[in-house]
This record gives sequence, C-alpha cells and structure tokens, in this order.
Amino acid sequence: MVSATLIEILRCPNCVRTTGGELKLYKDAWFICKDCSRKYPIVDDIPVMLIEEGDKWAATAEDKLPVPPPAK
Repeated sequence: MVSATLIEILRCPNCVRTTGGELKLYKDAWFICKDCSRKYPIVDDIPVMLIEEGDKWAATAEDKLPVPPPAK
C-alpha cells in the first residue's frame, strides 16, 4: 500500500508544471490524473510515474482498468 504522505505529494509528470497534475487514487492500484486522465499503475506498491506508462492507459475507462495492474 502506498503511504498517505506519498499520495499527497505525487503529481502527474505531464501536468505538474501547467495545471498542477493532481492525482486520484483508484482502488489502491492506480493513480489517475484529474487533468489529463493519464493512468499510472501501482506495481508491487511502487507507483510507475512514467508519462509513457500513463499514455498506455489514458483511453481506458476507470472501470476497465485491471486490478491489480499487470506487472512488466
């Protein structure tokens, strides 16, 4: 499980400089950017905060995201 402190400070790497990039935690398995809808998986309790990874899931609806996210 990701710590509450980390949840508070993490931001979308794509949006942090323009719109703030605030993230929503979804089912303790994904971070979803409130601005651009990129979705970042949490694999083995480690958020994968790479823009390329967020791009892969941007078009996937929240309810269609696999829980737990696939490991690489």
